[in-house]
Amino acid sequence: MKLASYKTGIRCTYGAVIGDEIFDLRSLGLPEDLNVAIGTVDFSALDIPQGLPSHRISDVEFLPAIPAPRHIWAMGLNYESHRLEVGAPISQYPTLFTRYASSLTSHNGPIVRPRVSADLDYEGELAVVIGRRGRYISKEAASDHIFGYSCFNDASVRDWQLRTSQFAAGKNFPSTGAFGPVVVTRDEMPALSGCSIETRVNGLSVQHARLDELIFPVEEIVAYVSNLCELLPGDVIITGTPGGVALKRGPSSYLKDGDLVEVEISCIGVLSNRVRDETGASLAA
Repeated sequence: MKLASYKTGIRCTYGAVIGDEIFDLRSLGLPEDLNVAIGTVDFSALDIPQGLPSHRISDVEFLPAIPAPRHIWAMGLNYESHRLEVGAPISQYPTLFTRYASSLTSHNGPIVRPRVSADLDYEGELAVVIGRRGRYISKEAASDHIFGYSCFNDASVRDWQLRTSQFAAGKNFPSTGAFGPVVVTRDEMPALSGCSIETRVNGLSVQHARLDELIFPVEEIVAYVSNLCELLPGDVIITGTPGGVALKRGPSSYLKDGDLVEVEISCIGVLSNRVRDETGASLAA
């Protein structure tokens, strides 16, 4: 199933995307909280009955694919091409940082360039959504704890990120983490080895990789993070970005007001966002 969170009028809900329509699954009596639904409902067994309320995709306002994850863990330096371009040493363990749900934005929503920086970068990534709670999960059991996969743009405010060795300062400005448009449930995903990721800025390809080029594979990441905390349904793990970031292309490559950024994962879809400057005082030089 392709699952999307969306809004019509003042109603926030989630539904199954089929063709150019989205069917309101909450109308089946499913839990209002998507995190609860992910942990209790077998979405692979759901039938879409005739007459279930639906909308054309073009008529809805997308929300972040998981609007309120309890935990968002993110991987740094998880493609060799990116590790090499930034000159980072080889690490024995995953490089982790956290994002907060308040930093998320949706498919077709704005990525906001904060007024305190002109160094906004793109980072196309695969997002993993947890479906079953677990602690100390083995690599062999990790796939059983995965609900599905989505696209993510881990847009980064580089000058703030690089002020210290801790990444989080540059990763949590409001409306910088684009997430969506859909979550493809694990039962409908092909092998990641057959999928690719591409980031485009104004139609120009700036990042491209196969998903099997991850230094730490998805199952290993899930197992590792589960040592740090109990993973819960709806939690999100962002798996890292390939080489090609604006940081290494020069200042003129940073995102600007009006830029269109697309992250396409071949087996999921296209996450699309316009960059908008935060209103207020002038941007930092």
